[in-house]
Amino acid sequence: MSTLALVVAIAGTAITVLAMPPLLLAECAARADLRRKIKPIASLGFLIAAVAMAPWRGGFGEAPTWLAIGLVLGAVGDVALMYDGERAFLAGLGAFLLGHAAYVLGFAAELPFAHWLDGSPVPLVAVAIAGVGALAWLWRGLGSMKIPVIAYVLVISAMVVGAFAVLGASPGIRGPKVAVAAALLFYASDLSVARDRFIDHAFINRAWGLPAYYAGQLLFAWSMA
Repeated sequence: MSTLALVVAIAGTAITVLAMPPLLLAECAARADLRRKIKPIASLGFLIAAVAMAPWRGGFGEAPTWLAIGLVLGAVGDVALMYDGERAFLAGLGAFLLGHAAYVLGFAAELPFAHWLDGSPVPLVAVAIAGVGALAWLWRGLGSMKIPVIAYVLVISAMVVGAFAVLGASPGIRGPKVAVAAALLFYASDLSVARDRFIDHAFINRAWGLPAYYAGQLLFAWSMA
């Protein structure tokens, strides 16, 4: 990696990290006006890091293209979720679902789907249990959103399984290790969004969910290095 690319990636990372405290303060104060100003800046940071990292590929083959698409779709979802109402939530859910699908395709580009279960079954079993548990936890509050949320859980579960499958096939490469951490953080952040939407709309959900989300997106960007 060139020195310039590294500097740009660090700068992008710093933008996201520095945006976190004011974003959380805006959320705590229920200042939607500030949230709409700060959140796009936080998302811009991981996009800058991804642009700097993408050419270097870090042991990945075709995955960086799909990872970059996923990051862009994540930023689109961030913008949608800045607004209230079911339409904005559905737009954000759709953008993130497509983003997770892009990550899934990225992992499939590294390791075809047919080989995802060649290694240990533990990740698949653990993710399946987590997915069923999450749906059971949310079910009473889902209402008309049951089908979209089930689809979302299936796609994000596939993303986590894919990350572990690629890691199992390439244990000595740093990129897949970082991608697994990114996938787990993203999964955790989605649980916070679901809890906030369907169980209890409270700042505590965003207090841990937003840092987990942005850390996951930054790690996806850095997994390309």
